[in-house]
Amino acid sequence: MDYKIITQRIDQFNIVPDLLPKFDPTIDVQLSYRGFGKVPSGTILDSLVTETEPTMSVQAFNSGERLYTIAVVDSDVPNVEIDGFTKRLHYLATNIPFDPSQNGVPFSLGKIGDAEEGRPGTIAVPWLPAFSQKGAPYHRLSLFVMEQPAGTTLDAAKLTEAWGGEKRDKFSVKALRDKFGVQAVGFNIFRTVWDENTAAVMERHGIPGADVEFRHQNAKSLKQPRKAKGWEAKRQKPKYKSLWKYVKRIA
Repeated sequence: MDYKIITQRIDQFNIVPDLLPKFDPTIDVQLSYRGFGKVPSGTILDSLVTETEPTMSVQAFNSGERLYTIAVVDSDVPNVEIDGFTKRLHYLATNIPFDPSQNGVPFSLGKIGDAEEGRPGTIAVPWLPAFSQKGAPYHRLSLFVMEQPAGTTLDAAKLTEAWGGEKRDKFSVKALRDKFGVQAVGFNIFRTVWDENTAAVMERHGIPGADVEFRHQNAKSLKQPRKAKGWEAKRQKPKYKSLWKYVKRIA
């Protein structure tokens, strides 16, 4: 059932082809937040909840230890200059060992590489809270688990150089796959919208744009005004001026 739900979300939210040309997950990925619990795929979460990293658990169905790279990307960043949307990297960690015998053991994305927590791996690009500006449609935050080539570790410094800091907006899942040879095997998704806590979250983390509001513009009809006919045309004379308020011109 989890597989059916996640593949439905991939289709429903156009993950294919927006982020990858094709994708069929082979492992089960679950997300949860303290105080919220398990996150159903596609749920809209409050900005206070997503201010910190989620906890993740992985269920694999084939044997053999392997290394994973985890990426979280927002695929709905408004771009006024192109009158469209771009992508933004919110988190990237690599060289995370996974042992199928430890299936389902949850771990926080913020604890990767923490010696005290005993969670190996390296965070290449730290967590950026999920946010959406006022007036913008919901944002899709997609988490991809990418399997690294067997016996291969990635250079975290190169990942940071490629997409760290102000280069977050240049990230794409396809570029990560093509440049570093990783393959997407797991997926989950949640969404975010502007809420009463978003401005405070953005201020705490130095994220600009809380004062920006997007507004929809009504497009003018390209149709020519319809000429009055029948009853409407007959009563265009001043004699029927008292009835004009009931007549609507339909463009």
